[in-house]
Amino acid sequence: MTSLRDIRPSVLDLSPVVSGSDAAAALRNTLDLARHTEALGYHRYWLAEHHNMPGIASSATAVLIAHVADATSRIRVGSGGVMLPNHAPLVVAEQFGTLEALHPGRIDLGIGRAPGTDPRTARALRGSASMGVEDFPQQLRELLTYFEPDPARAVNAVTAEGNRPPVWLLGSSGYSAQLAGALGLPFSFAHHFAAENTLPAVRLYRESFRPSPVLAEPYVMLGAAVVCAETDERARWLAAPSGLTFLSLRKGRPIPLPTPEEAAEYPYTDVDRAFLEQRQASNVVGSPETVRKGLEELANDTGADELMVTTMVYDHEDRKRSYELVAELLN
Repeated sequence: MTSLRDIRPSVLDLSPVVSGSDAAAALRNTLDLARHTEALGYHRYWLAEHHNMPGIASSATAVLIAHVADATSRIRVGSGGVMLPNHAPLVVAEQFGTLEALHPGRIDLGIGRAPGTDPRTARALRGSASMGVEDFPQQLRELLTYFEPDPARAVNAVTAEGNRPPVWLLGSSGYSAQLAGALGLPFSFAHHFAAENTLPAVRLYRESFRPSPVLAEPYVMLGAAVVCAETDERARWLAAPSGLTFLSLRKGRPIPLPTPEEAAEYPYTDVDRAFLEQRQASNVVGSPETVRKGLEELANDTGADELMVTTMVYDHEDRKRSYELVAELLN
């Protein structure tokens, strides 16, 4: 049986914009949470790229990484992830080479192949670029080459050369799992929104893994949605707004993160409740004892090396308290 204390704890932050507040407050909360979780002993602090979502303020991911890294001193800071189809590989290389040069040994470059947004916004992000998710392997190869000097190359990312941060592949299916294994890269799986694919993807990654200059053995990190409070009832109350945001997104009406009272008063249909039950089945929500059991089960089922905890609750102090309780279980 895997001990939770053998697994590194990390943080995934989407800089939630809550009902009645704004993006500026969300970004200030991100800096505060980063300092707080660093003091609690968390290993990484990753920020996720999403666009055109009123409840998420982490869209300018590289910019926010720079601020978080500058506001902290030890914790690794990175992208969970940069959605490569939205960007020119040269730009990503320059940005993360610069970050690594400014904060050596503390930056992670997590790469995803989904756009992280709706099709219309994805087209706006790409402008005239014709690249899409089907071009991901080509984009990834181009990105990685910019970190190595090449006198014959006509275009170079000057800040990237010699400043390559650890590169991760992110995924919610078997595609990125197999690619990460073939390239010998660490793999981060989005268990928090694709739980049905977790075990097959992790298995495929390990089966596909080939040692590389950066990694001798497979390394798996799981993203897990966790809300921990003093009691199960309190934790479920705090977690309810996150469910309503997913439901609203599914209906094509994304919203800021609502209050627990707003979530409780929402007129859910039977179909809504069935969706939420299925959607939240993989979340780990409850008292410290309940969360401990849930995380132990996840760790034993997957053999994960690291857990990246994401906690989406309305009140910032409740979010900090949840990370405190989880740290007591994992540190």
